[in-house]
Amino acid sequence: MEQETRQTFDDDLALIRRAAREAGDIALGYFGRSPEVWWKNEGRSPVSAADFASNDRLQTLLLGSRPGYGWLSEETDDDAGRLSRDTLFVVDPIDGTRAFINGEKTWCVSVAVVHRGKPVAGVLYAPALQEEFWAAATGPAMKNGSEISVSAEKPGEARQIAVAEDMLGQFAPGFRQTLHRIRHVPSLAYRLAMVADGRIDGTVVKRNSHEWDLAAADIILERAGGRLVDLAGHRLVYNRQAVTQGVLCGGAEHVLESLVAGLASG
Repeated sequence: MEQETRQTFDDDLALIRRAAREAGDIALGYFGRSPEVWWKNEGRSPVSAADFASNDRLQTLLLGSRPGYGWLSEETDDDAGRLSRDTLFVVDPIDGTRAFINGEKTWCVSVAVVHRGKPVAGVLYAPALQEEFWAAATGPAMKNGSEISVSAEKPGEARQIAVAEDMLGQFAPGFRQTLHRIRHVPSLAYRLAMVADGRIDGTVVKRNSHEWDLAAADIILERAGGRLVDLAGHRLVYNRQAVTQGVLCGGAEHVLESLVAGLASG
């Protein structure tokens, strides 16, 4: 039974990689060409014609191939029927839409397969950067065909952290001095991928991120040797009725505990 399940998710990984590449290439056709943009969530969140085109391709290809799976996407009205499905796709057709419409390359298509609350396959495809990250429940995390891993501790060196400036101030001054805050990266999924491939050591995620921002990056980070946790140190559970999260920390083990403790006590 375990071998059959593993084979299923390996097949799912191949499927979502193909779907993400097709959707990403569609989005890339809009990139830098001033696509039409609308505003949702009372004007706080942009969505472009490219988001919708990418979403349509993903939904057609993925549910056409796995009609028994549930569906959760940022750009599709939520269907409570997903809660009764053991397995579903969790999708952000363009994570980093603000970057996309501003002509910045740090955006990606994020697609995950979630089984019984846990991501079991995930892909992040960043076509403008020609980067693809992927992982499944077994095996390593990969980037463009090469295995990746989180950073190792470097004693005496500042730890590279992606964190909002207002949250940086919540850490005790002594710990704050051990951190170097990197320039903001609008795509949350891509920031977590940067942790997974060791470019940075960790990141702090503000309250109200969504499952579609996180699921694919979560399994990639896990298979690269890191973790994404809440301030109680718990891993995330997906396919819940409420799809938003509280404050989260993602990182290599050598920084994660300190990040969590610093925010939890702040």
